[in-house]
Amino acid sequence: MVKKEIRVIGIDDSPFNKFNDKKILVVGVVMRGGSWVDGILSTKVSVDGNDSTDKIIEMINKCKFKPQLQCIFLDGIAVAGFNIVDVKKLSKKTNLPVIVAIRRSPDIEKIKKTLIKIKKKNKIKLIEKAGKVEKIDNIFVQLNGIDLEKSRKILKIVCTRSLIPEPIRLAHLIAAGVTLGESKGRA
Repeated sequence: MVKKEIRVIGIDDSPFNKFNDKKILVVGVVMRGGSWVDGILSTKVSVDGNDSTDKIIEMINKCKFKPQLQCIFLDGIAVAGFNIVDVKKLSKKTNLPVIVAIRRSPDIEKIKKTLIKIKKKNKIKLIEKAGKVEKIDNIFVQLNGIDLEKSRKILKIVCTRSLIPEPIRLAHLIAAGVTLGESKGRA
């Protein structure tokens, strides 16, 4: 059984200009279920870099909420462009399951071709390592350290205002608001 007030964290990055910005804001929203915000975390990562996994691990492991956290939600597998999160490492180093939430079924082959084209072929391994994409209701997920059935139960609790988990939706709005001065409301 999954408690209604399960503590989770949703992580999303801020909008950025890939030609001007070197580092961008990544926000984590800690919530009880899909209703109560307990805290906000943040870190900075390099655009198209390789530091997202370690920065997110550090952000989570150093926070005061860590002992109560039960699950990490990511809005897709990458932040700051092609700064791809190693979800297996994230799960292992935080000792928490990771659910990657994806709005639309990703075209993995197209992503791989793009990575080869921009000379970042080494990142393909991280995409493959993230696990297969599965559909739960109206969103797609990649799961690490958690099974499909438990993921489904947690998603029912945290998807309160849209198809995506509320902690991700709020992380998106906060990151955009801080970076742009106002969120666009398309979370």
